[in-house]
Amino acid sequence: MAITSRITRGLWASRGMALIAVMGAGSIGCYVGGRLAAAGADVVLIGRQRLAGELAVHGLRLSDYHGVESVLRPDQFAFSTDAAAAARAALVLVTVKSAGTAGAAQELACVLRPDAVVLSLQNGIGNADTLRAALATQTVLAGMVPFNVVQRGEGAFHQGTEGALEVERHPSLAAFAAAFERAGLPLQQRDDLRPVQWAKLLLNLNNPINALSDLPLKTQLSQRAYRRCLALAQREGLALLAMAGIQPARLTRVAPQWIPRLLTLPDAWFRIVAARMLAIDPLARSSMWEDLQAQRKTEVDWINGEIVALARRLGQTAPVNAALVALVHAAEQGGRRQWSGAELWAALTRRYD
Repeated sequence: MAITSRITRGLWASRGMALIAVMGAGSIGCYVGGRLAAAGADVVLIGRQRLAGELAVHGLRLSDYHGVESVLRPDQFAFSTDAAAAARAALVLVTVKSAGTAGAAQELACVLRPDAVVLSLQNGIGNADTLRAALATQTVLAGMVPFNVVQRGEGAFHQGTEGALEVERHPSLAAFAAAFERAGLPLQQRDDLRPVQWAKLLLNLNNPINALSDLPLKTQLSQRAYRRCLALAQREGLALLAMAGIQPARLTRVAPQWIPRLLTLPDAWFRIVAARMLAIDPLARSSMWEDLQAQRKTEVDWINGEIVALARRLGQTAPVNAALVALVHAAEQGGRRQWSGAELWAALTRRYD
C-alpha cells in the first residue's frame, strides 16, 4: 500500500510555491531534494517504504565535504511511496537507477500534469530519451550530477566529491533556477549535454573498480594498481569515442584525454596532481559499491556497458569494460567482491592474451 507522510497535504496546501517532486528518492534524490527543501522549496520525495520509515524516525541529515550540515525534522518535508504524489508537481527530478527508468516513466505518465518539466539526474547516456518516449506532452530534459553521495543510515546523506549540477539548457528552467541557487546547487546549463554525459561516464568507469576494491574512493585512488585499471578502461573508452567523433567535455581541471596518463603516475606524484584536480572526501564511495552492499542490481550496464555498446555499434570490441561488466555481474550473484589492484589488473589484462 502506498504511504504518504502525514504532513504532506498540509505542506502542499499552505505553501504558494511550485511543487518539486523527486522520483526515486535514494542517495542522490534525498540529497538534492533535501537541499532544496532545506532552502525553502516545496518538495516531495517519492521512494521506497524502507526509506519512508527511516526518514519518518530520523528526518534528513545532509552534509558535504566542506563540513556544511543541514538537518530537517520529519515534519519539515514530505515523503511518499506513490508516484501520484507528483501529480501537482511543476518540476520532477528523476533519480531512479537506470534499470528503473522505463517503469518510472510509465508511472509518471499516468499522473503528471501536461506542462510539467521533467529533469533526468541519472547516470548513463540515454535515460532522458527513455523518459521522452513515455512523456509526450511534458518537457523532458537531460541532466547530470557530477558529485558522489554516500548514504550513511539513519537519514544521513553525505556529498563526498565536488561538482555542480549540469543540465540541458531550456527556458522552462528559469522558473526553478533561484530555488537551486538558494540550495547551493546552481544549475549549469549547456546547449549540448551529450559531451558532458560522456565525460561523466568516463569518470564513472571507476565505479566498478571502486566497488570491487571494497575501499573508500580516496583510498582506492591512492593506489596506483587500481588507477592503472581505471586508465585502461578510460583509454578504451576514449579510443571508441574518437572513432565515433564524440569529444567529451572537460569536467575537471584536466582534459579527459590527459586523465589516463595522470592516473598511471607514481603514488606520490599523483597525490599532488589529484589534490588540484578533484576534491574527494575520505567518506566517499561509489554508488555501485552501495548497491553491491545492499544486494541491489547495479548500473554497470549503463556505465561500462555503454562503452561496450558503443564498441558494438562501431564494429569493435571493448574487452576491458566488458570484463568489468562481467565481474560486477558475478559480484551481484554472490561472487567475489574484494579484489586487490594487482588481481584486478591481471583479470582485465588477461582478456588480451
